[in-house]
Amino acid sequence: MVFERTNDVSLTADYKYLEDRPRSNYRQLWVKGRHMRAEVLYRHTVGPERRSPEEVAEDYQLPLEAVLEAVEYCLRHKALLDSERSREETRLRESGVEQPAPTPTPSG
Repeated sequence: MVFERTNDVSLTADYKYLEDRPRSNYRQLWVKGRHMRAEVLYRHTVGPERRSPEEVAEDYQLPLEAVLEAVEYCLRHKALLDSERSREETRLRESGVEQPAPTPTPSG
């Protein structure tokens, strides 16, 4: 599946720990210096087995600010992440691969 990527430098200029990956199939930002999407850190902070941002930072040996930045980014760009997750689930279903575990949702 092909989609148009907007390389808007101003989008990533606001982030210290996140960056765009122009050759990625994902439009969401990645953690600088890691092969890890911002959503990976965020997903560890929500759901029934959520961990605190401090614990996630320790688990991944990242500054706490990197985890907080990723969480803020994911909350701000929820529609993009939902769209990419839906696209990935469709791709997996069409290829006959088992469905990934459901995405945890923040509890109010």
